[in-house]
Amino acid sequence: MPRQGLTSERVSGVAAELADEVGLSRLTVAAVARHFGVSDAALYAHVRGRDALIEQVAVRAAATFADRLGLAVAGRGGREALLGFADAYRAFAVAHPGQYAATQLPLPAEVGANSAGHLRMIELSYAMLRGYGLAEPRLTDALRFVRSTLHGFATLESADGFGHPRDVDASWRHILDAMHTTLSNWPTETEESGNAES
Repeated sequence: MPRQGLTSERVSGVAAELADEVGLSRLTVAAVARHFGVSDAALYAHVRGRDALIEQVAVRAAATFADRLGLAVAGRGGREALLGFADAYRAFAVAHPGQYAATQLPLPAEVGANSAGHLRMIELSYAMLRGYGLAEPRLTDALRFVRSTLHGFATLESADGFGHPRDVDASWRHILDAMHTTLSNWPTETEESGNAES
């Protein structure tokens, strides 16, 4: 029988907090159980094991992440949407490193298909870039460019990976300016064909 007061929502909430505190790789069912002062077995009515615990954190974090991104781009287009999206992305990734890491993991198909947060993040990403007039397949190419840049910067920042005294925020703003310029001048199919023939 589930322990009174112990719910799946509370378990996933504490797991998300612990992921940020100790790192996703160190998040275990035992660590969550210790937080509640119960045995590991007491949690198995709410989570099947560590993999399921990580999935719960990922789904929960994706919902929060998507909400932040949605608020940041609402009513904006083009450059302003890009800046809002990028700032919200960086803020979440740096403030919640464990939860952010969980959102980057591949999920079982049935879990991913039912995670509203993951689906909304994808929709918001594509919608933000459509302001640059991009169509497939260049739209996906541009999204991969944006995502890898934001992910790399936020991951390095979280790990204190920028050792140069140059102000990190100043670099961030210049990078976003460069990203906007690149997206505004993304190669067209004609230009790509011309480069291939040169």
